[in-house]
Formats: sequence, C-alpha cells, structure tokens
Amino acid sequence: MISFIPNTIQRIYLVLTLDLKKSPSRLQIEILSGQGTFIMTTLQSSLSFYIYATSGGTLFRHTLQELFRLKLWKKYSKAEQQPEYRFTLENGILTKEQRDFYEKNGFIVIRNLVSLEALDRFRKRFQDVCTGKVDTFGMTIMKDVAIAKSEFADGEKAITKIQDFTLDDELFQYCCLPEVVKYVENFTGPNVMAMHTMLINKPPDPGTQTSRHPLHQDLYYFPFRPADRIVCAWTAMEHIHRGNGCLVVLPGTHKGELQPHGYPEWEGGVNKMYHGIQKFDPNGERIHLEMWTGDTVFFHPVLIHGSGTNRTDGFRKAISCHYAGSECEYVECGDIQDLISKEVTAIFKKRTGIQEARFEDIWRVKSRLVKGERINL
Repeated sequence: MISFIPNTIQRIYLVLTLDLKKSPSRLQIEILSGQGTFIMTTLQSSLSFYIYATSGGTLFRHTLQELFRLKLWKKYSKAEQQPEYRFTLENGILTKEQRDFYEKNGFIVIRNLVSLEALDRFRKRFQDVCTGKVDTFGMTIMKDVAIAKSEFADGEKAITKIQDFTLDDELFQYCCLPEVVKYVENFTGPNVMAMHTMLINKPPDPGTQTSRHPLHQDLYYFPFRPADRIVCAWTAMEHIHRGNGCLVVLPGTHKGELQPHGYPEWEGGVNKMYHGIQKFDPNGERIHLEMWTGDTVFFHPVLIHGSGTNRTDGFRKAISCHYAGSECEYVECGDIQDLISKEVTAIFKKRTGIQEARFEDIWRVKSRLVKGERINL
C-alpha cells in the first residue's frame, strides 16, 4: 500500500507532461512504461497486503489469543494453587523432609542438639537462683500449688519454674546458642527476638496431679502476630519420658484456630496461669515426646500440647524460649485472651507499681534481641 502512492504520483506526472514536444514513439513508450509500472507495483502492494492480512493478521490474532489464555491461566492458577510451605521459610537448614514433617504436624524434634556442657551451666545457674546467690531481677519465680503450701520445701525443691530470664546474661545464653538459632531462623527469619523464656523444674507429684500441665496453645499468652513467625525451642536437660511428665502434642492442630482457655476444674488445684483448652477431641491423636538430654523440639504456637504428671521421685528439667521474627507486630487481644491478659497485667502492676501498664508493654520489657535487627517488637 505504501508503494501505491509514489506510483500514482508518477502516473499523474506522465499525464501532465503529455503536451511536451516528444516523438509519438517516445510518448507511447513512456505511457506504456508508466502503465506497466503502475500495474506491477499495485499488484505487488496488493499481494503484500493480502499476505499480511492472511498470514500476518492470523499470527497477530493467534498472539492475542495466546496472551489472553496466558492471562487467564495465571489468574486461575494463582487462585487455585496454594504455596507449598506456609510454616517454614526458604534458605534454612531444614531438609525438605523436615520441612514437610513440620508443615504437616506442627513440630519437629532435633536430637542431641544442645551440648551437656551448656546444659550443666544452665543447671548450675538455676541452682544459684534457687539458693539466692544471684539477683532475680525481672524473673518470675514459680512454685507448684501443692509445694507452696509445704513448710518443708526449700531451695531447688521449692521452685518449679523460672520465667522471663532474658535479663539474666547467663541463662540468656541458651536463647543465643548458634546451634539453636540456626534452626529458629527457619521459622522466624533472620531478625530474631527472644520473647518468652522458661526453665522448668517439674516436681514429683505429691498425689494431687498438680504437676501436670493442661492441654493449651502458647499463642493464647502472646499479644503479637503473625503466629506462623513464632516458634518455641524446648530442650530436655535430662531424659524425659512419660513417667516424669514428657510433652504430649496433638499433631496437625497448628493448622487450626486459637481456642478459648480457662482454668481446668481439677480437684487437687491448678497452678497459677496454667490455663487449658476447654473443649477438644478426647479421641484425637496424641504423641508423647520421649526426649534425651540435649534433644530439642521446635513447635508452632497454635499446636495443642501439654505435659503429664511426674510420677517419679526426681525433678524433671527442661529449658525453653519462644522466639518471634522482629517484624511481628503487637495486636489488640480479643475476648479469647481477655482472662490471661488481665491476669498477667495485674501481676505486673502489683510487682512494679506501674498502673498504666498494658499487656503489650509487659512483653516489650521482657523481650530481647537475639540476632539481626529489632524492628517492631
């Protein structure tokens, strides 16, 4: 079509110059030549346009159709396909098999992770706390409800749990152990905060069964989210089995929602803040985690778990830390967490005299950066 224009101009030029003095034969040759050129170029242009309209146009239409199909495929495949991993992050040290297990069950046990030497240091520090040799500033010292009523228990036998030891540099070393943190980052990301810490000294049960811990979800105690970027590392300081009250977990329950909690109605009494889930399937699968010294279980905060009665004559020790990615944010707690938030806040106000303290303020005070950058928490 483009070549049609100059050839048309050429034909007009020939017509306009016919009155010039030329020999009849020359005029005839020029006219025939111009007509021939016009016809050939017109045919060429028409043929080119036809080829474009058929093959090129078809190709263009096919291209549009493929682009449209691609757009639809991306739209619906994105809606239908779920991410392969939700609870663990890429570029960690967990194998695919380990990630798959955690995704399905909500926990994973790493055997012989923490050395005996490290655990001995933490055990000695616990003994020093129990005997009053070190300052317990910021810690919460707990006693079993049955032992607290006894006048004969003292020292290590009197204390069943130390919470919030992040301000104690010796015990805080557990939170910073490289062998633990490298696993934690698979769940929290590189910016790691220690949010809640415990050294548990489960006592021999006096017959009241108060040494057991009701089934619960740890997220119930936390005013920060998202839950998937929170993980607990729980390390056995000695051989832990069903006889001395090992952890029991309900696999797969981490995929559910936060459930209402409250104090269970136990005849022997219940320890302070030992809240439990009010309704759960009694016939659901349960796994009792037998662990040896140094074994560490990592589990999701929505996973339903608890621990049994210590039916032995000795104390059962474990040390733990709840970690969270510092990108997590504090949230307003709903009705489900109303009881625990009021209880914890009341205890804090009584101990510190800070009457305007909020639930999240308490967590800001007792949390501590382990690795990376402190962003929100």
